[in-house]
Amino acid sequence: MAGDSDFDPESSEQAEIGREMVDQSTGLGSVAAHLYRGEMERTVEWRNRLDTTTNWAVTVMSAIVAYAFSGEVSHAVILAGLMMGTVFLFIEARRFRDYDIWRSRVRVLQENLFANALDPSEGVEHDDWRRELSRDYREPTTKISYRGAFSHRLRRVYLPLMSAMLVGWLFHLWAFDPGEPLLESASLPGIHGTFVFAAVAVYYLALLVLAVPLSAKERGESGEADHGDFE
Repeated sequence: MAGDSDFDPESSEQAEIGREMVDQSTGLGSVAAHLYRGEMERTVEWRNRLDTTTNWAVTVMSAIVAYAFSGEVSHAVILAGLMMGTVFLFIEARRFRDYDIWRSRVRVLQENLFANALDPSEGVEHDDWRRELSRDYREPTTKISYRGAFSHRLRRVYLPLMSAMLVGWLFHLWAFDPGEPLLESASLPGIHGTFVFAAVAVYYLALLVLAVPLSAKERGESGEADHGDFE
């Protein structure tokens, strides 16, 4: 028949994977279910660790701003809060890399195994997904660079927080030293306000540069991109 010339054995084999999952004569469905459950548990565990870091960052930075406006408190307290937020950002970027390992595996199983089981006619997203997943189990590696993870968490969480801290700092300078030039209000013991403003400007410029994604993976547009859980 004419259609036989277009027969692709590899595509046919991929299409059979979904049917095997619902075939009671094989154990693939049971194995896949346990594997998926285990990967989901790890993903949720690391997501909780990620969220815990974010919650602590929001709580600590909010408390610092509240304290700074509670009385005659130096604006340096808010600058210290920025440094604390930066520490949390570094911690969260590291945790996000670990979280992305398990999240990526879950997405591979969802896109190529379970989706194919529900509707084998659509085929699989990636023909080599089994080989890639097997390699990942043999030699686990991170899927995103530290810079990429740092950029992602900075854009999604910390840049808005840092921007709010900047607004709070400027308002503190204006509210607690009315009538004084901002450069004078920003002075610290032994440090003129010009240098303080310059340091803050360089800090935020660096944040803006680091927030720019360098790859589709960092933007969440890769084949293993987020479908709601890459936040």
